Amino acid sequence: MAQSKKNIATEGLSGRVGNFIFRRRKSDDKIFVSRVPVSSEEEPSEDQKNIRRKFQRGIIYGKSAIANPATKVLYASKATGGISAFNIAIADYFNSPQIELINMDGYSGAVGSTITITVTDDFAVSSVHVKIENMDGSLVEEGEAVPGASEMDWIYTATVANENLAGEKITVTAFDMPGNTDQQENEIPAR
Repeated sequence: MAQSKKNIATEGLSGRVGNFIFRRRKSDDKIFVSRVPVSSEEEPSEDQKNIRRKFQRGIIYGKSAIANPATKVLYASKATGGISAFNIAIADYFNSPQIELINMDGYSGAVGSTITITVTDDFAVSSVHVKIENMDGSLVEEGEAVPGASEMDWIYTATVANENLAGEKITVTAFDMPGNTDQQENEIPAR
């Protein structure tokens, strides 16, 4: 990308000049120039309308996230190189957490046995919910996992004795700050 440094012709410019728009980035005072956008005469497709709605919801989330001082501090802590807390919040809105692994090696069905879940997110995972069901769909137990030793690991500790594990199902749901989710269901292996 071409750069013009200490250009007296563009210094202080902002807004529209002819067919060009001048924008100044506040974080580092750089000036960006682009052509004036030309609107299309065609009616947007349904996919385009959906993308616009999702982007609009992302903007609303970003504004509300930086309006909350505590949330703004969290997003600002990841803002570097001219990227604002607002931009980080919008990016977080568009990216769901990903459940990478459900490790049931430590789960025997006994109270106190554990399930370790590895979850990643572009910003942060806010919570992980675990539900264990019998083969017939009846609930054995459910609850929240707690953060483990690493940033990606979450640990669920059993609170109910569960003697027959064969055919039972575990459902894990991970949440991030904007409320995006990922969910996985696994059958508990027989022991």
